[in-house]
Amino acid sequence: MNTTGRASTGQAWGLLLVLSGNMVLDATEVSLVLVALPVIGNDLGLSLLTVQWLMSGFALGFAALLTTGPRLAARFGRRRVYFAAMLGFALASVAGGLADGPALLVATRVVKGACAALTAPMGLAIIGTAYPEGPERRRAVSVYSAFGAAGFTAGLLVSGALLEAGWRWIFLLPAPVALVLLLWGLRLVPHEVTAPPPGDHRPAASAPDAPGPSGHERVLLRTGLGAATLNGAYHGLLFLLTFQMQGRLALSPWTSALALLPACVPLAVAVPFAGSLVRRHGTGRLIALGAAAPLLGYLLAVWRPPSDAYLTRTLPVLLLVGAGFVLSFAALNMRAAGSVPPSRRATAIPLYQMAVQLGAVLLIPLTAWLLTAFDDRRPALAVLAVVAAAGLAAALPGLRDGRPGPPSRKEPA
Repeated sequence: MNTTGRASTGQAWGLLLVLSGNMVLDATEVSLVLVALPVIGNDLGLSLLTVQWLMSGFALGFAALLTTGPRLAARFGRRRVYFAAMLGFALASVAGGLADGPALLVATRVVKGACAALTAPMGLAIIGTAYPEGPERRRAVSVYSAFGAAGFTAGLLVSGALLEAGWRWIFLLPAPVALVLLLWGLRLVPHEVTAPPPGDHRPAASAPDAPGPSGHERVLLRTGLGAATLNGAYHGLLFLLTFQMQGRLALSPWTSALALLPACVPLAVAVPFAGSLVRRHGTGRLIALGAAAPLLGYLLAVWRPPSDAYLTRTLPVLLLVGAGFVLSFAALNMRAAGSVPPSRRATAIPLYQMAVQLGAVLLIPLTAWLLTAFDDRRPALAVLAVVAAAGLAAALPGLRDGRPGPPSRKEPA
């Protein structure tokens, strides 16, 4: 790669595989550990409230460093920060695999979350400078997003298989993969042009259909709340179901991983079509429908809690929650980017992404506490339903301005 970011076709695809491969690593981190939580808890003698930090700790580290990433990139360069985060991710993976107690194990999860907060958005930023605007960049972003969406599914399957050899492999496996991607990336990731893409310099006045400052804040706040409730309740539900399947129902980790697939496979399949879906139906309508579907799922779970009758109790809930992501995941991201003028996106988008992670940071511990405090799953499921209802309430005002089609101003790739 040269300093202008242009490359041969082979180099361009190689770079995209490196960036997308790292995105898969980031996306698998939650699902890899999710299925292993009951096994780790039993092996180390950890309570439900302690072992949940292996999930929420990663989300906490991710949320904590999202707003710092752009400042680090501006000071040290995207390339240096990206590779430093990859190395930190690999080292933390090794430390987690060798940890003999919960404190170090949780600490490595927080560190890995912080590293992912640098590599995930920075990978997208590198795509923005390494691929020319137009079809080539859109194709790169589409591949990058598809790999990320598929990562959660891959993590469930890999985790279920690796646990046969021991839970420590769940933490050790990402280390060599990250190091291979790092070494490969050293040859391909371009030395960036430090100036941001031209679109980031356009003043807000170039978008005549943009709402005023208070309108920007309201739309971004509603969008962030909607994404936080969607993501937080989702992780709370998967946490609850994982312990039910491997605890009450005595299912193997591999079987429980397969049982959770309906909650994530639909999104992985639908990502390539997300853009056309938004253009046809508009962000507002999709976000509202994407909030309503999980709410129905959680209400169904409160009425008839998931049990060993998987096909009639658990599967419908998982499908409704998965439908929420299919409908609204891309629409929420597009609405967040389109709610602010280009000159403010560099600060606004990390705040939106932080809200998404904070949903998991808050809902996973709360779900664990409710499962501990009550000998019944209904209180935890009821709280998830209330959270989902708040997400729907935040989505409904968007129906007024959720006309079909993307915003008329050009979105950054």
